[in-house]
Parts: sequence; C-alpha cells; structure tokens
Amino acid sequence: MSEPFSSPTTGRAPSGAESPSIPVPPDQLSQLIKGVAAKDRSAFAALYEATAPKLLGTIIRILNNRGWAEEVVHDTYIKIWRKADQFDASKASAMTWMITIARNGAIDELRKQPANRKAPEDELEQLASKEPNAQSQVEDQQTVNQLNLCLEELEKDRRDMVRLAYLNGWSRADLATHFDQPVNTVKTWLHRALKQLKGCLTS
Repeated sequence: MSEPFSSPTTGRAPSGAESPSIPVPPDQLSQLIKGVAAKDRSAFAALYEATAPKLLGTIIRILNNRGWAEEVVHDTYIKIWRKADQFDASKASAMTWMITIARNGAIDELRKQPANRKAPEDELEQLASKEPNAQSQVEDQQTVNQLNLCLEELEKDRRDMVRLAYLNGWSRADLATHFDQPVNTVKTWLHRALKQLKGCLTS
C-alpha cells in the first residue's frame, strides 16, 4: 500500500493545513483512525481535514518556523497512516495520540538540527539588513555555537525541556504534561539544567 499523500517526497503538508479545522467529536476521530488503520483513504482525508490545523499549530509552537513545521506535519501524517493500527482509545483520546506523534516528531527535528536550520532567503535578507555590523554577527554566532555545545552536555530530557521552555515558551504545566512529571520536578530539572548551562558558558 502506497503512502496516503500523492507526493510525500516534497516534504510539504497538503494545502488543507492552511484552513481552520471543523470541530469533530472525539469518538468520531477515533472511528476515523480505525478507518485509517484499515487503509481507508477517505477516512484519512477526513481525519486530515479535521486535525491538520491543530497539529500544525502544535508543531509551529515548538519549531517557531512555519516552513519547517509544514514538513513535520507531512511526516506526522505519514506516521499516523502507518501506525493507526496501534491507536488504543482506552489509553488516550485520538487527538492526544496524534498530538503526541506531532510533538515527538518536532522535538526530534529540533534535536537533529538545533542550529543548522536555514531560514527562507527573504528572511535571511531581512536579518542581514538589521545587523549593525559584521563583528556583531560573528559574536552572536559564537554565542549561539557555545550555547548549543553546552546544551549537548545536558541529559536528553533536560536539554529538550530547556529548549521547549526558553526557546518555545512552554509553561511549566505544559512541560509537566509532556514529560509526565510533577510540576515541581519540572522546576527542579530546569533550575539544575540552567545552573549547569551557566557553569558551561562561563568556563
């Protein structure tokens, strides 16, 4: 069975992600996923139309780059198509299950390419026009490089947590839900991670 998108190699989500989703009852989403598990393309199309804007918003919140997020949305629905038979409505709602796949995919992308992701050329031109001089560009890049090196020294969960909290604006409650930890534990982890980062950056 081929993939559900006609051109999966383009790395772009279908255009439906641009439009607001129409609210669909959770039990109906579960039924659509069951259809997808049976490789029903019409069920997949309906599931996509109902949920793509929500997943796109979730991914943009993590990556802060729409073009990159659209690529991850595309990959997310490929995973949903392949893993639909693993969905268990007794363990999580359909939307929660899909959001988890989307978030994990976005975090994986962020981990693989934290500093190397290229912005569109027009954005690069805008940034260049705002830079006061070449020296500041060099200093800023050195700071970014040093920060990324220090982040790599953190444990994986701590590193992801710091990026989501301080680069993507996640609340402590969001982090607690995502990492399945109490809020106080999240606060402790962040405090220790920041202390470690500060020591690395000043060494």
